[in-house]
Amino acid sequence: QVQLVESGGGLVQAGGSLRLSCAASRSTFSRHRMGWYRQTPGKQRELVARIDSGGDTNYADSVKGRFTISKDNAKNTVYLQMDTLQPEDTATYYCYLYTFSDYTDYWGQGTQVTVSS
Repeated sequence: QVQLVESGGGLVQAGGSLRLSCAASRSTFSRHRMGWYRQTPGKQRELVARIDSGGDTNYADSVKGRFTISKDNAKNTVYLQMDTLQPEDTATYYCYLYTFSDYTDYWGQGTQVTVSS
């Protein structure tokens, strides 16, 4: 089993920045994907950004050019740098890990990001 622990959420004004971190409880895996989803009340969870073990990245159109996902393999940690935040970015952000070896999803507990106008 793997635990994912998120940190870095909070309250920020529009135009500001935050960096989210997600640390996995053990070393990750031969082929995997980590990333971030977000969810607001009454809406489905949506992909924000993801990064594969090979380093390939993918972003939602709404965050391209503003958010950057990266990872530190030595620390088993993935980061989401969020710049030029807008009120519509307000959501609970969830970290996830997908392991291709056994087709398993792991999820963090979520961290709240609130952007005031």
